[in-house]
Amino acid sequence: MSDISQRKSEHLDLCATDQVAFQDKTTLLEQVGLVHDALPELAVADVGLHTTLVGHELSAPVVIAAMTGGTERAHAVNRDLASVAEELGIGFGFGSMRPLLEAGIEAGYQVRDVAPGALILGNLGIVQARAASTAQIARMVEQTGCSALCVHLNPAMEVIQPGGDDDFRGGLQVLERLVQQLPVPVIAKETGCGLSRSVGRRLRDVGIEAVDVSGAGGTSWVGVETLRARARTRRLGELFWDWGIPTAASVAQLSGLGLQIVATGGVADGLDVARAMALGATAGGMARRFLMAWNEGGREGVRIAADEVVEELRIACLLTGCASPRQLAERPVVLGPQLRAWLPPDSPLALRTTGG
Repeated sequence: MSDISQRKSEHLDLCATDQVAFQDKTTLLEQVGLVHDALPELAVADVGLHTTLVGHELSAPVVIAAMTGGTERAHAVNRDLASVAEELGIGFGFGSMRPLLEAGIEAGYQVRDVAPGALILGNLGIVQARAASTAQIARMVEQTGCSALCVHLNPAMEVIQPGGDDDFRGGLQVLERLVQQLPVPVIAKETGCGLSRSVGRRLRDVGIEAVDVSGAGGTSWVGVETLRARARTRRLGELFWDWGIPTAASVAQLSGLGLQIVATGGVADGLDVARAMALGATAGGMARRFLMAWNEGGREGVRIAADEVVEELRIACLLTGCASPRQLAERPVVLGPQLRAWLPPDSPLALRTTGG
């Protein structure tokens, strides 16, 4: 097994455990109170979940978030995940495609035959995108049939990773180049540390229209790399294990900037998706719940879990009197004090907050 495939396999093993959770920090989604409507004047069947994300129609605003690729194990996992996304009309994201770009490893990246119409999100690190030509990246996108390309920003993870990158200059220029030259939409995403309002503005200014916050509070990718790290970086990793902007805070920071926002990072269920959408997210994504479902029940386990998430979101909409998830962003919300502390002064959320 190549070094990069070995690393991806280790990531899968670690992320299936509780060893790599944030130690003290939470997503702060628990600090989003949705106001109950005892007279919703709706039937469950009246709640429509259809959503458009990066120009693609989804039956529900749910994404099976970036998880794996580049190993033989990823082949079976991703094909099952993608086929469930196809069946239910939700999104699916590859893990990092660096093994394919740099080493030609195709394992885990060929799913279009089982998901011909699904929203499939590619995934490449900003440093690898900087080193590659647009033509190389475009070929990778075409080869895998990606609907859009996520470019992940992960400085905290990289500086802890054994042999990881330590030069992150020129990232904004890379994103601007890809937005202008790639034939598919580009999504800027973090890897467990969230995106701030300042970063959101800079992304918007170079033409990025969609982001994936991948906030703090779920899996700590600094923690993942700390468990794999050598002595020096292990010390740093233990110090920065809980680094990052909580998921709810990141969505709140980006709200009102005109970006489509995918909320990932510790999102556990459909109620969390509803909470994120009340803060301004366009969709919510999760990885660990689906990985655990696959480990326990294969494709059928994933399909059941995805059905449950969609049902949970639908019920949350009904109980807030919303005929669609989009209306969640128009309803009053109650925010706890820790989350309120993250609100920027010009946040549109301030006008909708009823207390907390």
